[in-house]
Amino acid sequence: MSKSKSDVTESEGKVRRRMPDVAPLLGFLILLTVFFTVTSEYFLDIDNFKNIFVALAVTGVVCIPGTMLMIAGHVDLSVGSSAAVSGMILGNVVNSYGISAGLTAVLVYGLAIGIINGFFVTVIGVNSLITTLGTMATLYGVALLIGNGQTLMMKNFEWLGTAQPAGIPLPIIIFFVIAVAGIITLRRTRFGRSLYAIGSNPNAARVVGIRSNRIVFVTFVLSGLSSALAGAILCSQLSAGDPNAARGLELEVITAIVLGGASLAGGRGTMWGTIIGLTTIGVLNNGLILLDVPTFWQRVAQGLMLILAVSFDATRERLAAKRR
Repeated sequence: MSKSKSDVTESEGKVRRRMPDVAPLLGFLILLTVFFTVTSEYFLDIDNFKNIFVALAVTGVVCIPGTMLMIAGHVDLSVGSSAAVSGMILGNVVNSYGISAGLTAVLVYGLAIGIINGFFVTVIGVNSLITTLGTMATLYGVALLIGNGQTLMMKNFEWLGTAQPAGIPLPIIIFFVIAVAGIITLRRTRFGRSLYAIGSNPNAARVVGIRSNRIVFVTFVLSGLSSALAGAILCSQLSAGDPNAARGLELEVITAIVLGGASLAGGRGTMWGTIIGLTTIGVLNNGLILLDVPTFWQRVAQGLMLILAVSFDATRERLAAKRR
């Protein structure tokens, strides 16, 4: 007995619902893993996998609230410069007043940056792209001003970036805890559901009583805090505050999130997708290093991945509009 066109369409829809959006990316990650396993004897080493995830931890910490922002239809381009300023503040304060004072200063700073970005976007009504682009430029200047363009060396703060409780590097543990919190927030809380509603249709979200501005504001604050924490981890790993240490972080974050299936238009995305996208970037970078590929090719590869991810997102949106 032949199926009607409507039956076929419904069956295809069920298949699409069963197959996650990140399935192609997961397949690509598996192919990368197989390729680097064959081409490098060191790739599958446990210490190498630790290196991959330690390198990902700084970006990953920022990706969690970054995913929430993109689901709500916003983006924070200031995370790299914010992390750079965080490291410079930490270097100054720790050297003068100690670690506790330094971490407190970084926490207050991250809170302030999140409030500033959130205020301009939700109260003044400036587009988040423009707001955070301006903040990014300003903060890179501030990072250079704090140290007069020089790196600030530190002592006795290596533990945040290099400690290994139970044999697991502390940055990986921090990222894991934040990632789990992000997954639970998106899947199990009203706050997470509201982010999807805001990104899908802001006007409808307001009509049903969702306080869109408040939720977006809080998410920007979380983004500010995460970028400050990322800067602190990076500063600890380097044992120095470097005004140029986090350059390009914002592009790595956006690439990972979009690769993971989030839409620049908002309303779609998952933490698992972001984690897979982040892991794909980390495996690619690590594999290129093991193959002695010059480091600047990593930037080329990341740029191409971002272009492909955005192109795929645009194509997916166009096909979805046609189906509607």
